[in-house]
Amino acid sequence: MDEWMTIRRRVRVEGGSKRQILREMGMHWTTLEKILEHGEPPGYRRCREAEKPKIGPHLGWIEEVLKADQGLPWKQRHTAKRLWRRLRDERGFTGGYTRSSRMPCAS
Repeated sequence: MDEWMTIRRRVRVEGGSKRQILREMGMHWTTLEKILEHGEPPGYRRCREAEKPKIGPHLGWIEEVLKADQGLPWKQRHTAKRLWRRLRDERGFTGGYTRSSRMPCAS
């Protein structure tokens, strides 16, 4: 972020040469144009939405179940594992169940 602001200041405020900055930094000219166009790094952007070949056909059903769960007490709502079991048993879902626990390590 500091480098981003330094480059913008050198070109916009101090009137520095784009070519000189490209030589010094060793970056591509499209990267420099991106830096000058955006006030801060825009982050990662996908060109198109990711495909969901296995779960895609079932997403509407999952949304309906979750919407119906909203009126229930929290102890009676579907868990992820229960939803997966219902998908597998009732709708013939062939995908697996993975539990992703990305808890920060206590140090």
